[in-house]
Amino acid sequence: MLGLLRRQLNKQMAGHFRSNVWDPVLILSQIVSMQSIFYIMLGFWIYVLDLIGRFDLSLEQLFSQVDLGLYEDSARTNVIAYTLNSLTCALGLWLVVRKTKQCLDFAATVHLLHFVSCWIYGGHVPQTFWWWLTNIVSMTLMTVLGEFLCMRTELKAIPVGMGPKVDL
Repeated sequence: MLGLLRRQLNKQMAGHFRSNVWDPVLILSQIVSMQSIFYIMLGFWIYVLDLIGRFDLSLEQLFSQVDLGLYEDSARTNVIAYTLNSLTCALGLWLVVRKTKQCLDFAATVHLLHFVSCWIYGGHVPQTFWWWLTNIVSMTLMTVLGEFLCMRTELKAIPVGMGPKVDL
């Protein structure tokens, strides 16, 4: 039965150039991968910057709204960590998602899930200006750089002929 459905689907899609099939397993695995990349790399950047600045490591730096801003050294370090994390997550978009049109969707999903995690951890919706600004800028950087990298890959020349190159 499953083989018959696959053959029918392949026949229907044979004439389309860019046929997209909705694959929930693929989408969920991409979301889990991107969320993992987000937290692993954010933890890495906070760890490295805390070692350099000799600050105390804590889980609060990942999920709290208190340690973000430009007034204290540790808060500035966390803002820098979020910025560096958005750049490395853009590489994750390029490696995991690979489609320019989906970069904004996945960046927004990652940050929405981070918002929910911060809400659950803190017990209330993040309310500070610096938390919102940091996360909006982080999502914007992640999206723009991810789209740039994916677009460069999508726009590579596609070799048409199998024979030797012919100059006209």
